[in-house]
Amino acid sequence: MAAAAGTAPAAWHGRSQLKNLLATLDRLGDFDEIIDVRTPLEYALDHMPGAINAPVLSNEERVVVGTMFKDAPFEATRLGAAMVARNIAHHLDNTFADRPRKWRPLIYCARGGKRSASMTAWLDLIGWPARQLEGGYKTYRRWVVGSLDTLPPRLRYVALVGQTGCGKTRLLQALAQVGAQVLDLEQLACHRGSLLGAWPGREQPSQKSFDSALVATLARFDPTRPVFVEAESRRIGKITLPLPLLESLRQGPCIDVSASREDRVAFLLQDYAHLFDDRALFKLLLGHLVGLHSKEQVRHWHDLIDEDARAQLFGELIEHHYDPAYARSCGQHFAGLARATRFVFRPNALDGVAQAQALLLRVAQETLAGQSDRASAVPSF
Repeated sequence: MAAAAGTAPAAWHGRSQLKNLLATLDRLGDFDEIIDVRTPLEYALDHMPGAINAPVLSNEERVVVGTMFKDAPFEATRLGAAMVARNIAHHLDNTFADRPRKWRPLIYCARGGKRSASMTAWLDLIGWPARQLEGGYKTYRRWVVGSLDTLPPRLRYVALVGQTGCGKTRLLQALAQVGAQVLDLEQLACHRGSLLGAWPGREQPSQKSFDSALVATLARFDPTRPVFVEAESRRIGKITLPLPLLESLRQGPCIDVSASREDRVAFLLQDYAHLFDDRALFKLLLGHLVGLHSKEQVRHWHDLIDEDARAQLFGELIEHHYDPAYARSCGQHFAGLARATRFVFRPNALDGVAQAQALLLRVAQETLAGQSDRASAVPSF
């Protein structure tokens, strides 16, 4: 029977209701919690900051449904709906069992499709004012990519440059302790950036996950205050830094950090001691230097590993590999290096925080002096 005049079919009401449950990315502040209903594998690759994973399909279930959908879309949809219903019931009994009556969750899946729509509809029917992120993760990822272009140039960076082993990362951490704005790219990338820079027992994040963490960090900074950051090459392990960030920090002022050779060797002996836990891997990594160095030189370094001659090995790596590489590259990238503030750091000393405070004072004084010089150079009329 046709619907009565002025009365929409029930299916139309359903579509309208689902549309009313949509929310755009700019409304994130309206919600108490963000729920990622994608599979654990999708979530691990990247997710919105702070989101919890409440998958409506497991990794295996998504493969089953996706494979079936190619030949039998209706049967795949019916099977998928049954799986989704069971998983939502599990989350209602467990994941969301303690959520209060006025809890406001934002739900998203890959593209704002059936997975997030299903969870949103059920939570809304229960009485929670749930909403579905319009466009899902794809919308969020598009925003991240755009932010990687627009956010970095809005900030003022001060780059810590210096030879390997002078403790730039420790200085950066000490600066954070005394209240400076710090962008620790190696912390975000879980890698020190050099051939030997992999963190023991830690995998690097995916590129997408790094991008998300970077955007979230940049968005928290006050653009009226400087951001201290360690000088990096384009790649940190397997992670690639966005060009707008590199270009911005390389055009800004620099602090040329130095340390005594003894301090540098002692620093490397601490921070790279784990390399001797797997000497075969250590040798394999140094083997990649053949081409930059002779086979005889690399074989000699392998012998030092076998002899446990740690101080000699790191001293020779500083002299023959790290320092020449730094001399070749750094001056080419940082426009302000010739005018850099020179700072001697003692990376192994216990007064790292005091040293960081002294550096901040020097930077502030030099900034004020520079502003005074520029003002006096302006002719008066």
